Amino acid sequence: MSARTRLECFRTLLAHIRERAGLELGFVLWDGSTVPQNYDAGAPAVTIADEGVVAALLRKPKLDTLINLWVAGRVDLRNGTFFDFARLRPKTRSRDIRRSLDKGLALRSLLPFLFVPRGGPWPLESIGQDKPSDGSETENKDNIQYHYDVSNAFYRLFLDPEMIYSCAYFTDWQNDIAQAQRDKLDMICRKLRLKPGERFLDIGCGWGALVCHAAKTYGVTAHGVTLSQQQFDLARDKVAALGLQDRVTIELRDYRSLDGRFDKIASIGMFEHVGIANHPAYFRMIRRLLAKDGLYLHHAITRPAKKTDREFHRKNPEYSAVTRYIFPGGELDYIGMTVSNLERHGFEVHDVEAWREHYARTTRLWHDRLLENFDAARREVGEHKARLWLAYLAGVSIGFERNTICIFQTLASPKRRGPSGVPPTRADLYR
Repeated sequence: MSARTRLECFRTLLAHIRERAGLELGFVLWDGSTVPQNYDAGAPAVTIADEGVVAALLRKPKLDTLINLWVAGRVDLRNGTFFDFARLRPKTRSRDIRRSLDKGLALRSLLPFLFVPRGGPWPLESIGQDKPSDGSETENKDNIQYHYDVSNAFYRLFLDPEMIYSCAYFTDWQNDIAQAQRDKLDMICRKLRLKPGERFLDIGCGWGALVCHAAKTYGVTAHGVTLSQQQFDLARDKVAALGLQDRVTIELRDYRSLDGRFDKIASIGMFEHVGIANHPAYFRMIRRLLAKDGLYLHHAITRPAKKTDREFHRKNPEYSAVTRYIFPGGELDYIGMTVSNLERHGFEVHDVEAWREHYARTTRLWHDRLLENFDAARREVGEHKARLWLAYLAGVSIGFERNTICIFQTLASPKRRGPSGVPPTRADLYR
């Protein structure tokens, strides 16, 4: 079959699928033609760069294939963002759409593409398969540096001025990312009831925003640890620039090798890297480092629980893609597992607060800022990495919006007899 005939067959099939699925978006094919034929050039459309795209998806109809095609730019979006296209998704269930399709037409249209080369490039195929972290210092460091050492200049393109790479806190949904991140830092410090002279530890301190804020605003002596070389370098420079060397220290160090005692400990967006098999060792470490009358704030992304643990541990394709291409070694628990682990390791849980909608908003703003600065991002880290991060930020924002991903802040203290020392209400948090 000639290339022209294959194209016409595929156009007919796409039109059929579009009609049966009730799709509002269009398609632009590799010869510049559109489906439907009279589609508005300014309306949202999926572009397909070459017939190898069809061949690749036919041979391996998986999310990994589509992500590679997106990163390579062989599948693209025109006149809209991921969020726009998500709103245009079919209202009919995929199973019902498949049942309604003309199977003979699909077979006749797609079979010739089995003999078409899949083309290239395939930018992500060299990345290793998704697997949990073994918890070793070497693997922890490799996993962290894979994600966070992309480029400080790259992260500046979409983060707030303080370079905070965790969920912001919106006292008003219209607040910009800078205000929401400042409010987040202050909320963490208030939940921990930080006081002048206390020793404060931030595990996974990022670029140093929280330790600097805690020392400068609340008068604590703060210590931060990270395994990211680029985060460490920038955080250390920040401490010096603010003149906080006598109150803030930063170490390039694995959390498992920490020693000493701290009055207050925070773990903000770091726990996701630990790995479920390593949770007991992690919570034992927190218990060992925390003073007997101290407080621990646990801020982590979770997934909704399933009917059984076996079902929970079964990864869906979206989750596997994130932990393979974005956060190697990462694993998410569910909030019940978090609370159970804290209690099993000698903690009393005082407060659990859901921040899901805050993270949906945070990642949406990050996506929009990265899209706005996309040309600069492409120059800094290359086309493939920039497109991968754009899809990742959009995907997780949609996940939080749809409640398939969650996030909680959990406040706990070492279990003891008698008063806990925590105020009787939350009134002090909202002064």
